[in-house]
Amino acid sequence: MKGRSSSRKQKQTEISATLSVRIQPRASKNGVMRMEDGSLKIRLTAPPVDGAANEALVEFLSRTLSVSKSMVEIVSGHTAREKRVKISGMGEADVIRLLNIDGQ
Repeated sequence: MKGRSSSRKQKQTEISATLSVRIQPRASKNGVMRMEDGSLKIRLTAPPVDGAANEALVEFLSRTLSVSKSMVEIVSGHTAREKRVKISGMGEADVIRLLNIDGQ
């Protein structure tokens, strides 16, 4: 049929990084560090009430990584301290470099 675009049939490969993080709500300041098991510990000043810590996590990561909030998605652990977070548009090496945690 005329007018159909062949680009619909092609799948685009999306670059993304999925991180395992442990959240520490009600911290004195926002920050990130690498734990011994390789996961990340993210300290947030927001309380763990009504999703405030989740919103603060998305805001913190989007600001730190210079991506829009829509590119940061909590994949699992919405009500737990242990979470898996997907960052679209950049690879894991870029995320680690931007978070300044390679040497920790």
